[in-house]
Amino acid sequence: MRLGLLVLVILMVCSSTGFASSRSQRVHGASVFAASGCSHCHSIRNAGGHKGPDLAGVGRRLKKDQMRRQITEGSKRMPPFGDTLQEKELADLISYLRSCRDKTKK
Repeated sequence: MRLGLLVLVILMVCSSTGFASSRSQRVHGASVFAASGCSHCHSIRNAGGHKGPDLAGVGRRLKKDQMRRQITEGSKRMPPFGDTLQEKELADLISYLRSCRDKTKK
């Protein structure tokens, strides 16, 4: 019985610290989005620029590696940010963008 309770407590602590960590990643990713000038071209739910696509649903459309490639390598219309962003900034930016995905309507 005690072992089961101990395991339950450990799982609760681990899951809450994981949530706090991912929340801090998303917060930092939002600041990277703003500081890197992403909002000059991109919007999230109509807040920001309109040269590039609205990124509210990008977390549903693209996988993490696809987002990473787009951000680091750019495209014809988007400059690359591979030399600009640190690895942690890039990971946190992707975490933020994935959290901005549109909710499916019921």
